[in-house]
Amino acid sequence: MLAMRISGLALVLYLSLVLNPLAALADDAVSVMSFNIRYGTAKDRKNAWRKRKELVAETIQNRKPDLLGLQEAIDFQVEFLAEKLPEYTVYAVPRVPGKGGETCAIFFRTERFEKSDQGTFWLSKTPDEVGSISWDSSLPRIASWVRLKEKASGQELLYMNTHFDHQGPTAREKSAKLLRAEIGKLAKGAPAVLTGDFNCGEGTEPYQNLTAGPQGLRDTYRELNEKHDLPNEITFTGFGLNPGTARIDWVLCTEEWTILEAGIDRHRGKKDRHPSDHEPVYAVLEIASGE
Repeated sequence: MLAMRISGLALVLYLSLVLNPLAALADDAVSVMSFNIRYGTAKDRKNAWRKRKELVAETIQNRKPDLLGLQEAIDFQVEFLAEKLPEYTVYAVPRVPGKGGETCAIFFRTERFEKSDQGTFWLSKTPDEVGSISWDSSLPRIASWVRLKEKASGQELLYMNTHFDHQGPTAREKSAKLLRAEIGKLAKGAPAVLTGDFNCGEGTEPYQNLTAGPQGLRDTYRELNEKHDLPNEITFTGFGLNPGTARIDWVLCTEEWTILEAGIDRHRGKKDRHPSDHEPVYAVLEIASGE
């Protein structure tokens, strides 16, 4: 009888880990998710926002991130997800003033973190100038950030979220250099995480600008997945209809973190649908105790 009870407990534990892979994480682990949700005014017919918004929310709810960065998130999309995800505090600034502008919205778990600072800058020669464009960028591009303190430990961290230009190679190269410099200034020695849709693949000049050298950011996915596995690593799928050629969505971090998990989330829901034209990417990082 005792053996049967032990077997039953083992089965329950096994199933809980399979169904909820975050259940066994240490208390100081931080789950991060980056998700280009496709702008909600696009004329995507069967993949229009109103037909997939519940699946987008479900995908996030299943992952239960502590930190969530969205790209192509228009105000009404941010508002919908804020209602669906009331456990999060939201910071979102449009890349151009007024309603209807795309944001690089940040959601963080309110129960766990408190915000001490926040900001947005433009990926241009004049980053403090609202709506500014430089180099060969086709549109204004931004990076939003928050500085957070974990309530339980007092540990501080910087979280930044961005979306690079889809047309301008020079703009992507210069944006990467700008972000690396800004992270160094804003982090002030604290652990930092950068997420985004970078519109370029591993090994490109922007990737090198962010990751190369002794102080370079770390590619969480590649550190835990050393073998290159294209096309299975592609993160732009065009709703499964027109996939790209590279892994262009990344979770990067500074050296202070231990990377516990990293991957590409391919949740499809009950109807086997793509929630967006990008696959969300995620990482689980171990935060320092602050002691």
